[in-house]
Amino acid sequence: MSVETLADLLSDVQRGTFPEADGGLTVLPQPSPRDLGVIAFTAHSVVFADVDPAWIRDRLPADDLSAPLCPPFLQALAERTGRRIGNVDLLGLATPRHGPPPIRLDEITDTDHPRVARALRYRDPVRVWTCRGGLLAVGRGVAGRWEVAVEVEPFHRGRGLGRLLAAAARHLVREPVWAQVAPGNAASVRAFLAAGYTPAGAEVLLAE
Repeated sequence: MSVETLADLLSDVQRGTFPEADGGLTVLPQPSPRDLGVIAFTAHSVVFADVDPAWIRDRLPADDLSAPLCPPFLQALAERTGRRIGNVDLLGLATPRHGPPPIRLDEITDTDHPRVARALRYRDPVRVWTCRGGLLAVGRGVAGRWEVAVEVEPFHRGRGLGRLLAAAARHLVREPVWAQVAPGNAASVRAFLAAGYTPAGAEVLLAE
């Protein structure tokens, strides 16, 4: 796969064309000043950072497929860019679905709402809906891709609400939608898998 931007690469993945599992490394410019990080696909990693590609390659052994997501490289990249390392997330991807969402939702239009303000730190534009016991946010995140985030209040967990909220995003967005899920949050991983999201890779973002 030969691409010049992260947006092009992610568009290919959305169509089912992944980077070749060749043990290789692709270095791309940042899609925006906000977005800098690493995505690991099957036997191929992508670093998107406005850093000299030679500097990046010099710090990644060609025979170590896990190196781009390991602490030594991420710490070096963080120090080089003056950023902090975020969580290593599972990347899920789902196609849009027609018809109404499987749960009733009420949209929040107050941009001063704390959860809207939080979402705007990572995505733009952002739309947020609530339901009894939960919240759903969608917006354009890394390289302009559509991303979803869900929250379920403690008392309502274990009842399938997370799955319904994750599924609802597929009805609200008319393009493929991505989910960044902490692997240790097994309940969230199960919810997104049950809602039809397919694991696409792993990602870590470096925040300012």
